[in-house]
Amino acid sequence: MMRPLDENLWVMDFPLKMPGGVQIGTRTTVVRLGNGDLFVHSPGPAKDGDFAALDDCGQVAHIVAPNLFHHFSVKDWKARYPDASVHAPPGFEDKVSDLPFETLGDSAPAAWANELDQVAIQGAPRLNEIVFCHRASRTLLLTDLCFNMQHSDSWITRFFMKLMGGYGHFGPSRLARSMMKDKAAVKAGVDRVLALDFDRVTVTHGDVVESGGNAGLRDAFAKVG
Repeated sequence: MMRPLDENLWVMDFPLKMPGGVQIGTRTTVVRLGNGDLFVHSPGPAKDGDFAALDDCGQVAHIVAPNLFHHFSVKDWKARYPDASVHAPPGFEDKVSDLPFETLGDSAPAAWANELDQVAIQGAPRLNEIVFCHRASRTLLLTDLCFNMQHSDSWITRFFMKLMGGYGHFGPSRLARSMMKDKAAVKAGVDRVLALDFDRVTVTHGDVVESGGNAGLRDAFAKVG
């Protein structure tokens, strides 16, 4: 259910199977803000038991779709928490209709500006990923900008992810790279992220990078741009 990573920081891991049987899993990261509100990053396909565990940690106030590929469960979460605000990047309205949301950009809103840094990665419009950094735990929150799939029991998953360049290491997959239409702009955004103070990195597909995340991200993007 909910796995603590640090004080006021948890992850929730869910199975996720793609067409062809590729099992990449997905991860939701939860931050409890200073006022007790919960910031839910990349909401996954949660069940009643998951929601019950979450409710024990605080009140869900912010449902965050951090890029244009992690929108599938947002309506379900909004139905569960009707008083919560939905936050998403530009273009979300084309993915999920009839769901009001607050547009995420380069500046963090007042609700979490004192606790989370926020950087909009430009240059990959199909992705439009927003990166967050939880200052207190020095944790960076990534979505599809990087994968960190170090192991899978599924041979088809290993085969597919190796073809995609996203297996056995931390970094962008070939799919993510293919979406980087302006690599200089992407690199500029990543450089801004690298200037933040973080060590741990959560990703939505693969293992959490528990330490060395800043250097790992720098190495992963050394040849981009």
